[in-house]
Amino acid sequence: MRGIRTRATAVVSLGLALMLLLGGCVQAPSPQEPSSTTIGLLLPESKAARYESTDRPSFEQTVAETCPDCQVLYANADQDAARQQQQAESMLTRGAGVLVLDAVDATGAVTIVQRAAARGVPVIAYDRFIAGAPIDYFVGVDGVRVGRLQGEALAAALADRRTSTRSARAGILAVHGSTTDPNAARFKAGFEAALVGTPVDVLASYDTPDWSPDKTQAWVSDQLTQFGHRVDGVYAANDAEAGGAISAMIAAGFDPVPPVTGQDAELAAIQRIVSGTQLMTVYRAIAEQSRTAAQLAVRVVRGEQPTATSQLDGIPALFLTPVAVDLTNVRRVIIDGGVYTTKEICVTPYAEACARAGLLDGASR
Repeated sequence: MRGIRTRATAVVSLGLALMLLLGGCVQAPSPQEPSSTTIGLLLPESKAARYESTDRPSFEQTVAETCPDCQVLYANADQDAARQQQQAESMLTRGAGVLVLDAVDATGAVTIVQRAAARGVPVIAYDRFIAGAPIDYFVGVDGVRVGRLQGEALAAALADRRTSTRSARAGILAVHGSTTDPNAARFKAGFEAALVGTPVDVLASYDTPDWSPDKTQAWVSDQLTQFGHRVDGVYAANDAEAGGAISAMIAAGFDPVPPVTGQDAELAAIQRIVSGTQLMTVYRAIAEQSRTAAQLAVRVVRGEQPTATSQLDGIPALFLTPVAVDLTNVRRVIIDGGVYTTKEICVTPYAEACARAGLLDGASR
């Protein structure tokens, strides 16, 4: 037995030696030169439905149509800034000729942009601006304008509510986005500007980590315990947060649900607008935005230098126009605009509400 163990040990030792010897020859793949046909798309998370349902497929389809020879390297960071750093590094190593970056953390993303620039790879900041970094373009919307649209809609709805209740001032909860997202600060600035001079008081505000609807719901629940029916409305920076806030109010017995804002025109949000539990959303033409970014990326990776008519902090910017959507224009903007069909919106739980809203009258799509 001793001889067998000795021979086995020798074999194992030889195997380890060979592995170490071979391991010394196998090195991490050397970075490839930037390719004129490889585009990297980095998205930040999947809690908001839009990223996987709209941004990614629209981007990839547009690239396939405009540049059949191009390859899209795709990664979603699931709100992990360190993971996004690794994903970007991997894309640069694999020869990406341009990065389209929707940053998880705008501060941490500066490093990504700097590393790309060091390799001569242009970066298009997508949806979220990256301040203090040598980005080449920005594609998105004016966040301040978005926040102003939300604030104006909420103030107008609360003015109607005060008329009916004869209360002097309205109290609201303000649910903002993640502090790592520079857009959140712009939305907040626009919202706060819209409330100047209005009889609306912010009872409490919250910067939501990771834009999490679960954390929004928990926070709003806590505030309702404190303020009760002094809460006349909720500013929610996006539709996922709106869903969390509405769930909290329904659980607390609010009927009807006070006005709640949103953004992104998610299908669930449109259904809540139709049923009367969400006041409005902001449609950002996300499919058009992603198509614009894809077309720009193709031109940039081919070595072109497109010009832009606008700038944001000195960076060439392509802005899309945000549109406030409520029950009065949901047909024109959402259904007639081809965002969602009547069949998609008016499924069984919402069919009666759709009929009341006139969305089923003569609707074939």
